[in-house]
Amino acid sequence: MLSLSLLFLIVIIIIALAFDFTNGMHDAANSIATVVSTRVLSPRLAVIWAAFFNFIAFLIFGTGVATTIGNGMINIETITPTVILAGLIGAICWNLITWYFGLPSSSSHALIGGYAGAAIVNGGFGVIIASGWYKTLIFIVLAPAIGLVLGYFLKIITTWIIYLLKQRPAAVDRWSRILQLFSAAAFSLGHGGNDAQKTMGIITSLLFAGGLISSFQVPLWVVLSAHGAIALGTLSGGWRIVKTMGQRITKLRPIDGFCAETAAASSIFLSTHMGIPVSTTHVITGAISGVGSANRLSAVRWNVTLRIVWAWLFTIPAAGVISGLIYFLISLFS
Repeated sequence: MLSLSLLFLIVIIIIALAFDFTNGMHDAANSIATVVSTRVLSPRLAVIWAAFFNFIAFLIFGTGVATTIGNGMINIETITPTVILAGLIGAICWNLITWYFGLPSSSSHALIGGYAGAAIVNGGFGVIIASGWYKTLIFIVLAPAIGLVLGYFLKIITTWIIYLLKQRPAAVDRWSRILQLFSAAAFSLGHGGNDAQKTMGIITSLLFAGGLISSFQVPLWVVLSAHGAIALGTLSGGWRIVKTMGQRITKLRPIDGFCAETAAASSIFLSTHMGIPVSTTHVITGAISGVGSANRLSAVRWNVTLRIVWAWLFTIPAAGVISGLIYFLISLFS
């Protein structure tokens, strides 16, 4: 017979993987919007392509982001299973709210905000590890900015190459479609490598808080289950957000999609290497805007981008408030 405490931990792990699933579902748009909108792949093939690279990302990336999330932003000694449960529920609620309204907000920042909100209600603001938050908050701005700048210059460079080689439009379309398959794969690798690690960090924190491990080391089964959950979520698709990401910001051609995905993947790879949790939604939006700006500033629908930015700004505090309230209610009735 399982003890009630162990059963409680198992339930929270299932909820954490459910969050990872909603992360994949919510962020599927980030991985496939450009490749679908440019009609390089059908929606069905695109989600299979993205899900595959989401899963195998564990072969390439370590657990630096997981360590930052689980042991570098909140004092792990103050964490309880109830804190993690409330944080996860709050993050899932915010994910579903923004998914319903078609807003590509950040699942990553929903998780961070939810986790922090519940932890603060439990232990006060002293539980916050400032150093871990500094680099994360800096990269909220820096990661999409890198994507935007790289997207802009990649589009300029490819345009000059096409001009110098005197490529016909049909030839450009043909080889850029092939290149976009690789850029979409790279972006999906980055998405899986950064986002799945956030759930790994939460589950490992839970195992530590529950006394099942004595130090913060991510078990292999946690790595595989987190990547599996996010891949399955990607397979389910995020069609409401695909339209926003793929066509409402700016109209994309295959060469534009290649530039945007390559720029975004580069920014995410850098962040993951540094162990910094970033929003893949932020980064791909910045990259798409950069590519559109290279064509002309008016090609970018900045009002749509501004609406997305507002969703970003509200995500951490909104998820934090929801999770804090949930933790308070659980504590009240437990």
